[in-house]
Amino acid sequence: MTTGILSGLSIVEGSAFVAVPLTGMTLAQLGADVIRFDPIGGGLDARRWPLDADGNSLFWQGLNKGKRSLAVDLRSPEGREIVTRLIARPGPEAGIFLTNLPSRGWLSYEALRQRRDDLIMVSLTGNRDGSSAIDYTVNPATGFPAVTGPPGTGPVNSVLPAWDVAAGLHAAVGLLAADRRRARTGAGSLVRLALSDVAFAITAALGRVAQGELGLDDGGKASNDLYGAFGRDFATRDGRRVMVVALTPKQWIALKAATGIEAEIAALAAVTGLDLDAEGNRYAARDAIAERLAPWFAARTLREIEAALAGTGVSWGPYRSFAELATGDPRVTDEAGLFATVRHPGGAAYRTPASPLGFTDAGGLPPLPAPALGEHTDEILGELGMTAHEIGRLHDRGIVAGG
Repeated sequence: MTTGILSGLSIVEGSAFVAVPLTGMTLAQLGADVIRFDPIGGGLDARRWPLDADGNSLFWQGLNKGKRSLAVDLRSPEGREIVTRLIARPGPEAGIFLTNLPSRGWLSYEALRQRRDDLIMVSLTGNRDGSSAIDYTVNPATGFPAVTGPPGTGPVNSVLPAWDVAAGLHAAVGLLAADRRRARTGAGSLVRLALSDVAFAITAALGRVAQGELGLDDGGKASNDLYGAFGRDFATRDGRRVMVVALTPKQWIALKAATGIEAEIAALAAVTGLDLDAEGNRYAARDAIAERLAPWFAARTLREIEAALAGTGVSWGPYRSFAELATGDPRVTDEAGLFATVRHPGGAAYRTPASPLGFTDAGGLPPLPAPALGEHTDEILGELGMTAHEIGRLHDRGIVAGG
């Protein structure tokens, strides 16, 4: 049987939406036993778009691949006791709780630690003070929407929940760091993480906070340009668009050679007095460079561009819709190695990725389906030492569901 590098690690997850479900999925795809508990009937994200033709959430399935599911009445004392026992169950690789639910009352670190002193709890909040924030409210404060989009437009948010993704991966690092510390010292940890802290820390790491503090020019609206170097989108003869980037010296040399504009660029450098081998100067002269490149792309179809740039070292890529990605990009085919067609709860079968991480001498898991809500309820209760009769009574009283 194939196992992942985190096989044996046991994690309980109570979560909703993107960041924390992504954390649990990331670890489950590496072999950890991640048990997600939800209210009977599903939590806040159980029916989040996109949906398949039968109303099943592709969003929920996508972020819960490889986990086990427990459906339980979290309002009842018996249901809360089940979850508490699950979080605090014994074992050197158990006693790990991952959540973005309100960490108070029975789900507080203090209360749970009464049941297991070496508990590891990773708690994600919106802001450091515990107040609410989501990706779409944090992103406006970072400054990026002010420079996103074409000139003359207002602020533009990203459709991609980038800060949620970054926070989810930070939470995975925090959990594994706390687990390593516990293995060495025997001590548990409360790992706190705020979505806004992640966003501001990454904004600072990219130099943007210092840029603002020092009063430097932020470059204004970037449209589809690559800030600080040359990158621009171009229209093709068949109505498609491609993104072309010349960030490194090799990419810049390759782009000029492949499109035959070396002489025009040399003349532009002479007129402007700019050394266009310097990436910052390429950004300053981006409009003039684009004017010289646009005819080359406009005269060719996407297929002709692909053939002309193959093997040249030019960094480029076509713009695609989600449908075009699914049907036209060889990197997301079953043959490419990351994806395989998997049937998920509700009956839909579609390409599903495994973990993108590969370890040379460690086992890896194939792409895994998401669980049905409550699919593993009886199995999990049995692992807590409950008899079939006890489990049946919990079902009869509406304390648990599924199984």
